[in-house]
Amino acid sequence: MTPAAALAAVAAAVGVLAAWEAIAGIESSRVAAVLAQAIAPLRAAGREGRTPTAVERRRLSILALATLAAAGWLVAGPIVAAGLGAAGPWLAVMAVRTRRRRYVAELQGAAPLVARTLADALAGGHSIRAAITQAASSGLSGPVAVELGAAGRGLDLGESTELVLARLQQRAGGGAYDTVVAAILLQRDSGGDLAGLLRSVAETLEQTVRLEADARSATAQARFTGMLVAGLPAGAAVIAELASPGYLGQLVGSPLTMVLLGCAVCLQLLAVVAIRRFGRVGA
Repeated sequence: MTPAAALAAVAAAVGVLAAWEAIAGIESSRVAAVLAQAIAPLRAAGREGRTPTAVERRRLSILALATLAAAGWLVAGPIVAAGLGAAGPWLAVMAVRTRRRRYVAELQGAAPLVARTLADALAGGHSIRAAITQAASSGLSGPVAVELGAAGRGLDLGESTELVLARLQQRAGGGAYDTVVAAILLQRDSGGDLAGLLRSVAETLEQTVRLEADARSATAQARFTGMLVAGLPAGAAVIAELASPGYLGQLVGSPLTMVLLGCAVCLQLLAVVAIRRFGRVGA
């Protein structure tokens, strides 16, 4: 090993240690608190299904803009940094919406369990309001526990059953919860065996969930292949830039190349949107 190589290895090791110390220092400083506050809306969208406020969206957009612009500057220079920075706010909004959609999807998947839990509480002699409160404290986890907990607290504060159920419908995006809520309100007004009806609803919803899961499994490979093919040009561009720094800068320096590159990016984005829309199940 030459002296230059040995010095380079020592410098790399020292650089890693310095980066580790810098990260530790950032974690104990106010910077970490500011970053945690900025990404808090993103976490809340996935854990609580909460929509960020205008101030939170602005803060998250600024963080995404700065992060992507810095990454683009380090990898490919100022032009790419400007492009990535401009896409930062849009990507931040898409990230929040994606986590919110996953939250709603998990909530919809738990609808049969909600119906069955309410049926068990009603069969035990509870009223509708008491059954909802009982279901909220029955040891459920995930989004359904969050929403039933909010419904139970609303009932404890004296809100009407209709208002609590309507809010649950809205938060869950309708779907299976429309059926559950309609069954509760119908049987409350007309009488009958609500516990038995909810068990029948739970069986129907479970069959629907199984069919949707089978459809997703059947199309998973095709959707993955489509997304992989759509992402190959971007991956090739990153590899080319890493292999030959400045390559992308040379491409965007020509007006004709810029036009062709813009058309290619638009077509790739349309392909991604089409793949996601065609592969959507239960829409």
